[in-house]
Amino acid sequence: MSTDQDTDLAEAIAKELLAHPAVVALSGGPLGVLATHLPGRKVTGVRAPGHGEPVEVGVVVRLGDPLPQVTEELRARVRTLAGAVRVDVTVTDVQAEVPAQARAAERR
Repeated sequence: MSTDQDTDLAEAIAKELLAHPAVVALSGGPLGVLATHLPGRKVTGVRAPGHGEPVEVGVVVRLGDPLPQVTEELRARVRTLAGAVRVDVTVTDVQAEVPAQARAAERR
């Protein structure tokens, strides 16, 4: 059963991961099971059972960023929130950077 503290942890981790410039999105993996289930919702891409427990995250990253460096930076960000726990980072996909002009054209 999740506590408010666990809810805050999962959501804080998701927010911190999405703030990384190389992270395009969070991912629940091929079957969508990588998630923290909360009352009435879930945080996809973050499995954080509770403080002091290992954390698993799934991310989609931007093409061109060195994966070992990105995954280590993500582990460090998670540990600032979860403490000195094991953090497993799974890169589920890599996407090419979409130029700003192409993004603007897609919105029209």
